[in-house]
Amino acid sequence: MRRFRDSEGSEWEVVAGRESWGSIYAIFIPVVEGELRQSPIQASGYEEATAELERLSEVELQVMLAQSQPKPMG
Repeated sequence: MRRFRDSEGSEWEVVAGRESWGSIYAIFIPVVEGELRQSPIQASGYEEATAELERLSEVELQVMLAQSQPKPMG
């Protein structure tokens, strides 16, 4: 899990997650309040996705968050 601030100063945590059909996503979790968001990440597995999220700069994470979609619940 990695914590960062978006361009407006809100804190987020980001983790790699897998959907039921095998796609891997960056899952964005607001620290204070807000909706879960997700963005696809190109990786061959969970470990690779986790390493990629650790490698990305804060600016790259902000861009990924800005392009993310609400995570469906259910």
